[in-house]
Amino acid sequence: MTPMNWPVVYPELWLLVAGCAVLLVDLFTSDAERGPAFWCTQASIAVFVALQLADYNAGTTAYGMSGMVVVDPMGRLLAAFAGLSVMLTLAYARPTLAARDMQKGEFYMLTLFVLLGISVMCSANNFLVVYLGLEVMSLSLYALTALRRDHALATEAAMKYFVLGALASGFLLYGLSMIYGATGTLEIPKVFDHIANFRINREVLVFGVVFVVAGLGFKLGAVPFHMWVPDVYQGAPTAATLLIGGAPKFAAFAITIRLLVEGMLGLAVDWQQMLVVMAVASLAVGNLAAIAQSNLKRMLAYSTIAQMGFILLGLSAGVVGSSTVTAGNAYSSAMFYLVAYVLTTLGTFGLIMYLSRQGFESEQIDDLAGLSRRAPWVAGVMTVFMFSLAGLPPMVGFFAKLAVIQALVTTNVTGNIVLAVVAVMFSLIGAFYYLRVVKVMWFDEPVQTAPIVRGAGVSALLAVNGIAVFVFGPFSGGLMAMCRDAIVKALAN
Repeated sequence: MTPMNWPVVYPELWLLVAGCAVLLVDLFTSDAERGPAFWCTQASIAVFVALQLADYNAGTTAYGMSGMVVVDPMGRLLAAFAGLSVMLTLAYARPTLAARDMQKGEFYMLTLFVLLGISVMCSANNFLVVYLGLEVMSLSLYALTALRRDHALATEAAMKYFVLGALASGFLLYGLSMIYGATGTLEIPKVFDHIANFRINREVLVFGVVFVVAGLGFKLGAVPFHMWVPDVYQGAPTAATLLIGGAPKFAAFAITIRLLVEGMLGLAVDWQQMLVVMAVASLAVGNLAAIAQSNLKRMLAYSTIAQMGFILLGLSAGVVGSSTVTAGNAYSSAMFYLVAYVLTTLGTFGLIMYLSRQGFESEQIDDLAGLSRRAPWVAGVMTVFMFSLAGLPPMVGFFAKLAVIQALVTTNVTGNIVLAVVAVMFSLIGAFYYLRVVKVMWFDEPVQTAPIVRGAGVSALLAVNGIAVFVFGPFSGGLMAMCRDAIVKALAN
């Protein structure tokens, strides 16, 4: 193993340089639309995605920075997905940023640093690197949430996000320190070896795992660590909300796999039980609380909590007894579900920004009343997104839910089959609030009469996003195969 092996971290170095360069470009530009900064950011992310996919296509695993960083297909694929979601986020957000005097070089620079933190977390092979990537991403997101300084709700959301985020980071750091104390190593593969060879203090280790799962639960937005999600989703500028609800979920999934599966698979009997409790609680709280919401962003926040419950169910079905035969299927179904969720969420919040204008945020469900009469194609696209989140065929969300349920049922464990039934029942409850949005758009009398004026670029992007959600359902085999291949190769190492 090469001690440093700089090519392993070329994508991260590129983002670091690009973030500084974008801020300098913005400093010397007089364009009020911040065109140079926007296009430099998009081009930088496109290069980053290309670098990640180039390594992914190689299909090999390499280590760098004295073994602190690992390059494998799973990490590269998750980082590439995160890069693509950030590009889509910026494209959706640009008109909204311009209308609210938020189109500044700082926004683009901080966005690149969010992606840098995500990429570091996706390739982490050491506890210190996990925490470094987490803090780079989190601190940038806190600043983006508070970027609209004249908006009291955004400032309040940023404070809540910062305080609760710091608490969760403390949980994770304390848990990792306990694991270090029990095993004597910071390297994730060596933690796995120590557990496999029983060279551990099990009581201290399990205590550490509890805190680690708590920290991961916060980053995923799962119950009971969900308190920040509704307030931040509602209070943050919609552009920041979209960024928080999209790409960082890939990083949270990556470190969950790195820490719990690659590092502590020998303790699966302990952390899987915690994930099951969090999953069922997330499905219950998310779906039931969303019914009572009138604010669209807050409703989607509780929807996110419920969607995370499905991902946790997939992660909890990987080890049956002491057998890992079902691990590849379970973890790849959770990864596929995550991709489907982010793809749909990007379009949903993108459409909220599409409908907003100066002085009007289009955040209430009633703001969509009669949308089918003002803009039928927009209502049609939003219907596709709602159907996908509800899990109705033939949208990609249906096949994602089916993959997770199939992963639970194929374990042939009574408890997992019961969990599958519970997940289906809560999905039926959740369908109510998604279909309510569809009903408001197509059958209620219009409240807003102002014309919807947007550029052709954002309109085309929304249409493509809607088509992708529709097409990736019946033709999801290729995407599912990519997720499975990436997970299997990661577990093989």
